[in-house]
Amino acid sequence: MFSRQAIIKSIVAAAILFSFLGISPRSAAQGLQQKLESTYALTKPTDDKSDIVTAGAVLILQKDKIIMYSTANQVMPQNTYKAGKLSEGAFGVHDNVQKFGSFIGHPPPQAAQTQSRQFVTGEKFWVTGIAVQGDGVVFTLFSDPYQDVRYQCTLKFPYTKGTTPSTDEVLATVAEVFKVQPDDSAKSDDKGNQQQGGDAQPAADQAPAAEQAPPAPPATVAIGQSTDEVVAILGQPDKILNLGAKQIYVYKDLKVTFVKGKVTDAQ
Repeated sequence: MFSRQAIIKSIVAAAILFSFLGISPRSAAQGLQQKLESTYALTKPTDDKSDIVTAGAVLILQKDKIIMYSTANQVMPQNTYKAGKLSEGAFGVHDNVQKFGSFIGHPPPQAAQTQSRQFVTGEKFWVTGIAVQGDGVVFTLFSDPYQDVRYQCTLKFPYTKGTTPSTDEVLATVAEVFKVQPDDSAKSDDKGNQQQGGDAQPAADQAPAAEQAPPAPPATVAIGQSTDEVVAILGQPDKILNLGAKQIYVYKDLKVTFVKGKVTDAQ
C-alpha cells in the first residue's frame, strides 16, 4: 500500500503539473462536463420517472449490451465500459440467476426479483445525467416505455488507473458506445424551406407568361357571298341603302354592294 507521504507527494506533483499548464483539476473537470453535456444534451424526466418534461439527445447504442432496471426499482444497475467492452458486472449475474432459477422451475425469492431489460446495439434511450468523477465519467440513462415500463441505469467510463485522460480522449471513448441520433425535425424543416424556395422563384427566373393569342385576321368579304354570310362576318350594318335591285350595306369603314342578294362590290 502507498504510504501517506507518497500520496501527499503525488497530489502535490499533480497540482504543480496543472499549475504549470495553467489549469486546475477542478476547471479541467468543469470543461469536460460542459463539453459532454453540449454533445449529449440532457433529458429532464418527471419526478416519478413516468414521463419526460424536456427532451434532450436521443442516444443510439453502438455496443452489446447494457442492463437496465425498471424505474420503479429502488436499485439502479451500473454498467461499465472498459477496453472496448461493455460489462453488466454483478447486475448481469443477478439477472442471469433470476432467469436460470425460473428456467429450472425454482424462482428466486420475490424480494430478489427485479424487472430488468437488456439493451443491445441499435436500441435508443435518453441521458438524464452526466457526472465527471475523479476516476471516470458516469452517464445516467433513461428509456422510453416498453409495455408501459420505463427503465434506467448508469454506465461508467472508468479511467485507466493512475491516468487522467484529456477531454478529447474521453469524448472519443464515449463515442464508441453512443451515437447521437440526428434531429429529423431539422431536416424536415430544411427540406420544407428548400421546397418553398424552389416554388418562390424570382420574377426574372419565372417562365414567361403564355403569349397572348394573335389577333384574329380582319374579317373579309368576298364577291359572290350572300347577305346572310356578310352579316355573319361583319354583323348588322349601320344602315342599308335600298336602290331597287341593288342594296348597299353601310358599315363604319366599309360599304358592301349586293345585287340580287350577292356581293358585287366592297369598298
